[in-house]
Amino acid sequence: MTLLGPDRPAPSRSGRPAGDPGDPAGSRAVVRVAAVGDIHLGEDCAGLLRPAFEALPDCADVLLLAGDLTRHGTVAEARVVAGEIVSLGVPVVAVLGNHDHHSDEPEEVARVLRDAGAHVLEGDSVVLPVAGHKVGVAGVKGFCGGFVGRSAGEFGEPEMKAFVRTTRRSAESLAGALGGLARHGCAVRVALTHFSPVPDTLAGEPPEIHPFLGSYLLAEAIDAEGADLAVHGHAHLGTEHGMTAGGVRVRNVAQPVIDHAFALYRLPLDGDPGARTGPAGLVGRYGTH
Repeated sequence: MTLLGPDRPAPSRSGRPAGDPGDPAGSRAVVRVAAVGDIHLGEDCAGLLRPAFEALPDCADVLLLAGDLTRHGTVAEARVVAGEIVSLGVPVVAVLGNHDHHSDEPEEVARVLRDAGAHVLEGDSVVLPVAGHKVGVAGVKGFCGGFVGRSAGEFGEPEMKAFVRTTRRSAESLAGALGGLARHGCAVRVALTHFSPVPDTLAGEPPEIHPFLGSYLLAEAIDAEGADLAVHGHAHLGTEHGMTAGGVRVRNVAQPVIDHAFALYRLPLDGDPGARTGPAGLVGRYGTH
């Protein structure tokens, strides 16, 4: 778990984006979460998202990146992503996706993003100060396997057992990270993954590939430890809104789904557990891709 320094109000600038929901930090009781995944930046994409991201200090408290940030997982592509997110004025928290692993150098990709100031999570968490409260993000890439009634089991050939074991261990690490945030007294906890924890947000994808888009084990981890919001990407043809069996709201923020540079959600910071069981309020989408 990473702890950041003292809470500082987000910088105020004139000309906030139309539809900006936020009041200055300290005079509101919400955390404003900007999120996007599957931006798939290549070496020819420098500056593509930067104009939209520069609006973040006026409308968001944190930017979550839900994996597949590059096309092929190369260091050169990671440097392009780094240029889009460096010195934005809000914390950036990311997980990697399957594309970011393709060139077999995910550690180097993560290093480049961390050098740009991002918190790159894989089975761990970060605590952010927002409006005098602690906001926790637990992150893991996740993996495949399918959903209840139509899922792979850790049985049979070594290859199948290794496949499912990868997902199980990923879910266990997510549960551990979320549990740590609860013990740290976070007012809001967000689960950030690349693969989906629920089938709801896969609606629109061919059913035949659902087992390769996520796993119910991630949702079980989220429900076991608790969260106020779960954010993922990966399912380009999916649907934005879903929910775990335990009632945690899930949002698919793959850029082809939200169709903008990022989606923006508000989560209560007032400490009322009942208030946080309601929907994660979508308050806007900013920029174009």
